[in-house]
Amino acid sequence: MSKVPSLPVSADDRIAVVIPSFRVTRHVLGVIESIPARVWRIYVVDDACPEGSGRLVERDSRDPRVHVLFNLENQGVGGAVIAGYLRAAADGARVIVKIDGDGQMDPGLIDDFVFPILAGEADYTKGNRFFDLDQLQSMPRMRVFGNAALSLLAKFSTGYWDLFDPTNGYTAIHVDVLSHLPLDKISRRYFFETDILFRLNVARAVAVDVPMAARYADEVSNLKISRIVGDFLFKHARNFGKRIFYNYYLRDMSLASLELPLGLFLFFFGAVYGTWHWIESARLGIVTTAGTVMLAGLPVLTGLQLVLAFFGQDIGSVPRRVRHSTGPRLRARRLP
Repeated sequence: MSKVPSLPVSADDRIAVVIPSFRVTRHVLGVIESIPARVWRIYVVDDACPEGSGRLVERDSRDPRVHVLFNLENQGVGGAVIAGYLRAAADGARVIVKIDGDGQMDPGLIDDFVFPILAGEADYTKGNRFFDLDQLQSMPRMRVFGNAALSLLAKFSTGYWDLFDPTNGYTAIHVDVLSHLPLDKISRRYFFETDILFRLNVARAVAVDVPMAARYADEVSNLKISRIVGDFLFKHARNFGKRIFYNYYLRDMSLASLELPLGLFLFFFGAVYGTWHWIESARLGIVTTAGTVMLAGLPVLTGLQLVLAFFGQDIGSVPRRVRHSTGPRLRARRLP
């Protein structure tokens, strides 16, 4: 995988790294040691870890950049990351990178995530493990299938139709954009990465994918698909409804605001009308008239076209203009 050339980092480019820690004592010290020297501070957030990962880092890490935070109660990955976000922002960080402490994410890719933000190309960057198809062979098949399904759902609920791999936890965000997010409302557990994308879309922030490869070793995932599938479906549906209401009825109105409700009404009217007459015709043993068929089929086809037209406009309205201040960073360029 190609690497981004090193960045010219100034004193204003305070890059912080947040590492949520829960059952990662075998890997977290190695992750810290691999973080590039250009990173300003490292925040390890012990999320009430039963293995005492925070105390381990305090005892064994000699890196002066490391600051250990402790959540008194387990809040999930989202709660740990938000605690790190708040501390890093309060300390003066400019860009905050989040990586896991289990060794799956290569700290050497931090430049890839930070550069688009400092260059004014993005407000938020996230990893995508699906760019290189050859490297997908190292990913368990169930993860490939699960991520593909979740990615499709996330496109509807977040509005970022050009992003994939929504549950990828390797991310970076500009603090100016962070200030526009309702951190107290974002999901604290496994839905965190997808929920923050939904909030970013509502804030009209630019989010981009960064190609990366996942590394799988002896780590054990705490995520059980059977436990979260129902919760994920409900939250995706809820966020989709909220996003449509916020972007197409509360904040602004356009032709798309009419296409969706009218299309849904015509589609379901035609479907219900046609189904009812089909059942009646079968029960009475009579042939349905051509007029009845047309009265059922035409609304279905028209409604489907209107709904597709709405989604066409929704796909075209993905945010393209960054929210954070870019003036001082226009000088940032890739080194030759």
